[in-house]
Amino acid sequence: MRVLALVQSPVAGDARVEREAASLAAAGHEVTLVGRGVPAGYEPPDRVAMVDAGRSGGLAVGRASAGGSAGGGRRMPSTVERAARWALLPDHRARVEAVWRRDAARLVADLPVDVVHAHDLNTIELACSVAALRGVPMIYDAHELWSGRQLPGRPTPVGSRRQAALELRTARRAEVVLTVSEGIADRLRARGLPDVRVVRNTFPMRGDEPAAASPPEGIVYAGRIGPGRDLETVVVASGRYLTGLRTLLVGPADHAYERRLPGSGVDVLAALSLEDVDDVYRRLGIAAVTLTDSCDNHRLALPNKLFHAVRAGTPVVAADLPEIARVVRRHRLGVLYRPGDPASFADAVATVVADHSQLVSNVVAARAELSWARDETVLLEAYEGLRR
Repeated sequence: MRVLALVQSPVAGDARVEREAASLAAAGHEVTLVGRGVPAGYEPPDRVAMVDAGRSGGLAVGRASAGGSAGGGRRMPSTVERAARWALLPDHRARVEAVWRRDAARLVADLPVDVVHAHDLNTIELACSVAALRGVPMIYDAHELWSGRQLPGRPTPVGSRRQAALELRTARRAEVVLTVSEGIADRLRARGLPDVRVVRNTFPMRGDEPAAASPPEGIVYAGRIGPGRDLETVVVASGRYLTGLRTLLVGPADHAYERRLPGSGVDVLAALSLEDVDDVYRRLGIAAVTLTDSCDNHRLALPNKLFHAVRAGTPVVAADLPEIARVVRRHRLGVLYRPGDPASFADAVATVVADHSQLVSNVVAARAELSWARDETVLLEAYEGLRR
């Protein structure tokens, strides 16, 4: 089938979007990804076409400084500027998404399509329109519990209620709804969506991946360095309790947030390839899977980094949130900590250090169940069902 996949997240950094597209293409489908903010030189997965429907640099505050700085030549914004950004950010986000939908609609107007794959709610209105005009089915892929997200900027309760209503109205038109965890699937089923299937954010494995060596040398967080990830807890625990262990944060950074992190003694690296993160996980020996307990979406999330640690054969210190905890406990992948509690984080690290070799064995044993081979089957079966 000719698959039109719509996504507003930066495609080059969205492992789920790339992995699903690659699997569909390998199964014989013709996949066109329509995204946003595609960097120059980006190579999509094999046999996947890429269309860039525009980019946005975000809502900037602060003026360029005369002398430049390590933070990219921008001075720290004033209190007034930060307040203005907080107030304006929701409107800015809505405008950016609306402009993308307009531009993407123009770009796909003449593309041949047999099925539309809507990645997240900010693409579903366009997906519904294209599917209705062409008389083809739609798949809705909910990467998050959209109405339960924690977003920067001022609260928008009316807008959140409208989005929840939009999701219910439009997702009912989908032949199949995909999502990332059983917790989110249960919420969507409770809202009246009949065919909801879980495709987790797992990773492909060759079958001969090495594992972390014992004893561990440190703790690695690999992911976006920004609000909501509970990195304050990691940094405070590192400076106050975790002497003798290195703490490393790896990923694209919100530099204003990074400057506000308390304490010191934590190393920060720019984003690495998946394979390089594998190596860092194995070398230091403990993966941090952290989120704040601040919204329903976090409580029901199963983040990429949990499954990436499994691929790397590395035990985890993970936030004690319902969906993460369910997987960690079931497969004995590591130790849970209370989000926001540096002492709890440090205690969890100490337990992982003491039991490291056994936990490595547990993680390796869980690879078959927690791999993309399992979740890819769910994805491909959903597409096979559209042929009938």
